[in-house]
Amino acid sequence: MDAQTLVDTRGDLWLALAPLWLDREPRERDYARMIEEIERHALSQRELEWVFRLELAPVLARQQMSVAGEWRHFDDYQLMKRLVAHNLRLSGWRRKAWALFSGLTTLMARHRFNELTERLMIARGQDVPS
Repeated sequence: MDAQTLVDTRGDLWLALAPLWLDREPRERDYARMIEEIERHALSQRELEWVFRLELAPVLARQQMSVAGEWRHFDDYQLMKRLVAHNLRLSGWRRKAWALFSGLTTLMARHRFNELTERLMIARGQDVPS
């Protein structure tokens, strides 16, 4: 897959999910946009989990851990460049390594992702486990 195809197929989804890593809690409109993009891409819960763990977390966790930069929003262009570069290399041993370490890279955003999945289940009319 080439860079333009990645941007065309995943770009809107990635940008919608990026607020999970900001230094503020996502707003209602952020969650609404996330759910809209997830539904537009017809992602299952399992597929969404892997997008979160493999496609986004390795890039966004590094940015989250950096001491420099503004953490109230992202520069969408720079973020997309990093996400595309990461995902173009995401195959073979790299995919396996990121899968192995994804628990660490998702740790700081996991509570927000869990909130998102609950909201998604409600939007889909599914029972939310208590």
